[in-house]
Amino acid sequence: MAILWQKQVGDTRYEVRTAGRSRRLYSNGVFHSQYHPGRPHAGGVWDLLMLPAFFRSPTRIRRILVLGVGGGTVIHLLQRFLRPEAIIGVELNPVHLQVARQFFDIRKDMATLHQADAVQWLNDYDGPAFDMIIDDLFGNEDTGRAVPADTAWCSILLRNLNRNGVLVMNFIGGKALRHSACVSEPLIARHFTSRFQLSLPAYENAIGAFLGHPASSQGLRKNLARVPELSSKRIDFRIRQIT
Repeated sequence: MAILWQKQVGDTRYEVRTAGRSRRLYSNGVFHSQYHPGRPHAGGVWDLLMLPAFFRSPTRIRRILVLGVGGGTVIHLLQRFLRPEAIIGVELNPVHLQVARQFFDIRKDMATLHQADAVQWLNDYDGPAFDMIIDDLFGNEDTGRAVPADTAWCSILLRNLNRNGVLVMNFIGGKALRHSACVSEPLIARHFTSRFQLSLPAYENAIGAFLGHPASSQGLRKNLARVPELSSKRIDFRIRQIT
């Protein structure tokens, strides 16, 4: 694996490394994002952030908000498999946005990117609601969420999500997911008709999918089976309903 680019900002060392045609973003040695121009899905956590769109026909997902862009891997997935009308990405770290544009090929026609604090940006947002919100807010050291999934934050997310929309959130472990307000706080949880946990064998991440409409794991897999690149043979993910 060769180092294509590197930059030191304060105590953080950023690197873009190549592995074949793949490009990978590292922060202090922590693997953050991966992009392959010929294979957008890589069997990683980013795949799971996109998959909940297939609980229903993906044509219903027209406006998407990505909180925590990183290198932009999930934006490539969303564009390839959903082709929504609009993707807005909010990222606090300017270096991540530089990498997304310069090395991960995120173009202006693919997504509108904002360098901003996600909480402040969404508090100030005064536009139409989103059909899908992806919350992937983690710190550089990957020790946990940068924004607690408490009642205050989940309320803000709900306020900007369409009634039948999909909220996707990344957690380190199922316990953290179950303790989130979207599961544990009745005033928040009542807004979701269906709730699921998605995971991959090689990762400890637990992806929460919260939906405002009835859904089933069988329906998700049936819809994914119609897309050869996303079939269970390509992405060996686990899913269970959260009760």
